[in-house]
Amino acid sequence: MELRKSFAIASPGRWRAAAFAALVALPSAALADDAPPSLTDSIPQLASVSAFKKQLADKGIGFQINYIGDVFGNPSGGQKQGAAYDGRLELVIDADLEKLTGIQGGAFHTNGYWITGGGLTSNYVGSLMPVTNTEALVTVRLYELWYEQKFYDKVALRFGQLAADTEFLLSKYGALFVNGTYGWPAFTAANLPGGGPAYPLATPGVRLKLGADSDPFTVLLAAYNGDPAGKNCLGNPQKCNAYGMTFALDTSPLAMQEIQYRYNQAKDAQGLAGSVKLGSYQHFGNFDDLRYDFAGLPIALTGNYPGQLRGNWGIYGVWDQQILKLAADGSKSVGLFVRAMGSPEDRNLINFYIDGGLNFAGLVPNRPDDVFGVAGAYGKISNALRSYQYDSGAYPVQNYEAMIEVTYQAALMPGWTIQPDFQYIFHPGGNIADASGLPAKDALVLGVRTSMAF
Repeated sequence: MELRKSFAIASPGRWRAAAFAALVALPSAALADDAPPSLTDSIPQLASVSAFKKQLADKGIGFQINYIGDVFGNPSGGQKQGAAYDGRLELVIDADLEKLTGIQGGAFHTNGYWITGGGLTSNYVGSLMPVTNTEALVTVRLYELWYEQKFYDKVALRFGQLAADTEFLLSKYGALFVNGTYGWPAFTAANLPGGGPAYPLATPGVRLKLGADSDPFTVLLAAYNGDPAGKNCLGNPQKCNAYGMTFALDTSPLAMQEIQYRYNQAKDAQGLAGSVKLGSYQHFGNFDDLRYDFAGLPIALTGNYPGQLRGNWGIYGVWDQQILKLAADGSKSVGLFVRAMGSPEDRNLINFYIDGGLNFAGLVPNRPDDVFGVAGAYGKISNALRSYQYDSGAYPVQNYEAMIEVTYQAALMPGWTIQPDFQYIFHPGGNIADASGLPAKDALVLGVRTSMAF
C-alpha cells in the first residue's frame, strides 16, 4: 500500500465565494516605519495609492495586496512530465486598535487568498515536498482572522482563526526558497491530520507569547483545533474546508510550544547574528498503527483494522546563523539555516526530517538587494510503513524523499522580484510508482516566480 500526503489541485469550481471575496482577499500589512517595500512607493502613477495607505496607517489601519505567480515544469522524472502555473493573490488588513479606538495593546488581523492555477506537484511530480509554497485548490479562501491583546509589551494573547506556520518552525533564511517544505515542512504536513494548521488551512486556536521581539528569549505556547478540515472530512481536507469558513472545533486539540533565543540582533552588533529555536507538538487524538492491527498482528496478514494509538508528538530544532558579514549593517552577508525534527515511527509517515541551506545576500556587484540561495531537504519514511509494505508484497517500497533547490531572487524594483529556480527531487513521494507501475524517476524541476507587493 502506498501512503503519502495528497496535494490535489481542483479544477475551477463555481464562483460561490464572491460574496466574501473582499473579506478574504486579505497578508501581513505592516503599520510600522519598517513596512516591506511596495510598488505603490516605486511607481509614480501609484503615488496617490501610496499616500492613501500612509493616511490609513496613521489612523491605525494597514492594508496591502501581494501577488505571487509561479510557472514550473518537470522535463524529466516524476510520475509524468508536464508544466503548471500557480497564482496567489493575497490581501491583508491589520488594525492597531490603540490608534484606532484607544484600546492599548490591541491588534486585529485578517488575510486571505484568491488561488488560481494547476499544481505541478499533484498532477505531475507526486512529491511529498510541494514544488511551490503557493500550490493549493483553486478557490477564494479566508486564512487567518484574529485579535491580539498585549500586556506590558511582554505578554501577547492571540485568539481566532490561526495558522501555526506563521509563527512556529520558521527559519529566517529558509523563507527565500520556493519549495513548500522550507516553510511548513513535509514532516508536519504529512503527519498531522489535514496537514496541520498551515497554508492553505488555518483553524480556530489560541496563542500566548511571552517576551518581546527585542528580547533575547521568547516563548510561544499555542493550542489549535486538531484538524483544520473538521472531524467528518473523509477526502481532501482542502475540499472539506473549501473557503476557509469551516471554523471547526470538533476534533482533539493540537498543542505546540517553542522557545526562541536570539543573539547579536542589533544593527551595530559586533558579532554575527543568529537564533536558535527548540520546539515540540502534541496531538491528543487517535492515530492508526501503520503496521499492526488491534490484536497486535500484521495488518497485511490479517486484513483487520489498524490498531489505534493514543496521541502523537514531535520535537524539532531550528538554527539560523549569519556566518559572514561584509557590511556593517548586514546588507552583504552569508547566512546558514538548519532544521531537524523527529516523531514516533509507528504512527507517522515521515519519522525523521532535516533541511538546511545557505543564503548569499547583496554579494552581486550593483545588485545590493539580490539574494542567491542553495538548500536541501531529506525526509525518511518510517520503518513501520516500510514493514507493512514488505508484509503485503507492495512494490515499490517507500524509503525516503530528498531534494535540492538552487534559486536566485532578483529585485527589479522595491516591491517586485523575479526568481528563477532549480529543483531536483530524489524518490518523489518517498519512492512511489509512476503510471507504468515502476518507481517514479528522480524529478528535474525548473521554473520562475514573480512576486509583487502593493
